[in-house]
Amino acid sequence: MLWLLFLISFGFVVWYWYPPAELPKGTIIDKLVVRKSERKMEVYSEGNLIKTYDIALGKDPVGHKQFEGDNKTPEGIYIINDRNPRSAYYKNLGVSYPNETDKANALKLGKSPGADIKIHGLRNDRGYMGKLHKMEDWTAGCIAVTNDEMDELYATVKQNAEIEILK
Repeated sequence: MLWLLFLISFGFVVWYWYPPAELPKGTIIDKLVVRKSERKMEVYSEGNLIKTYDIALGKDPVGHKQFEGDNKTPEGIYIINDRNPRSAYYKNLGVSYPNETDKANALKLGKSPGADIKIHGLRNDRGYMGKLHKMEDWTAGCIAVTNDEMDELYATVKQNAEIEILK
C-alpha cells in the first residue's frame, strides 16, 4: 500500500514539474481555437496547428455568455484586440467580446453584456498553483493558462489574431 502511495506521489511530482514543449523560435500565432467542452486551446500559425494548451474557463462554462456576471465564457469568433503586461492576473490578451450581437442579446435581457474577457495567467498572488489551477473552472468568463504559458502566448500571438471559441 505504501508503494502505491509513493508511486502516485511520484507521478504527481513528474506531472507538475515536467516542462511542456516550447513553441519553435520565431513562431507567430495568427489564430486560436478554444474547445470549451474539452478545456483545450489550439494555436495556429499560417493554418498549421502549432500547440494545444489545457485551460480553465468561467465557473459556469456551459453555453454562451449572455450577460455580465453569468460566469460563462463566450462562444463565437472574436479577435485579440488588446494586451496588458500588468494586469491583476499575470499578463493578458484581450478578446473583442462583446460584439454587436452579444450587446443586442444582453439588451433584450435588460442586462449589460459585460466585457473584459481575456486570456490570462494566474492571479498575481497565486502563481505557485501552476498546472493545478486547471483542475477546476474558476474564472469569471476568461480563459486561463499557467504563467509560463501566458509568457509564451503574450510573446507570439499577433495583434488582431482571430480567436474562435467553440462549445
